[in-house]
Amino acid sequence: MILRLCILVLTSLVLAGYEEVKPQPQNNYRGFDLVDKAGNIRRPADVRDHYQSLGTYVVLDPKGDQVHATYASPGTAENYRKTGKFADGTVLVKEVFGADHAQMTTGDVRWASGTKVWFVMIKDEKGRYSDNPLWGDGWGWALFKSDAPDKQVATDYKKDCLGCHIPARGTDWVYVQGYPVLAAK
Repeated sequence: MILRLCILVLTSLVLAGYEEVKPQPQNNYRGFDLVDKAGNIRRPADVRDHYQSLGTYVVLDPKGDQVHATYASPGTAENYRKTGKFADGTVLVKEVFGADHAQMTTGDVRWASGTKVWFVMIKDEKGRYSDNPLWGDGWGWALFKSDAPDKQVATDYKKDCLGCHIPARGTDWVYVQGYPVLAAK
């Protein structure tokens, strides 16, 4: 009898503290948490731990090879596969590394070494910061260099960013063909 009573009390205590575990929302883009009232963009912290990897490019350049790793705020790939577009507030971060290489049993192998810059884009469907020269064409644009990773150094997205994105104009200024996770499963 005492054993049953102890089990009943223990069970009651356990159930009293029980709370259903709810999954984190997958469409929590939160890009505007990185933006102040004037439209200045901060580089998100812990991107490698909290964002999704979209894909990696290797750029072979006689002046120095590079590895470009691109990350997106959680839920971006799933939303893109469903809708074919980036949701308002989506954050894309491209981290550009130098590259080292060596001959290995698999061939001439290249790997990332030392971050050079981070590019950050935040999707803005509503044109929130039209007076800020770093916002336009549906995105906020930012550049951070490795020698001052918290200092945004771009001054005008049309001069500092858009030139490299012209070939991707038809895919919302993003080279989506390089990101297989955006394609239908």
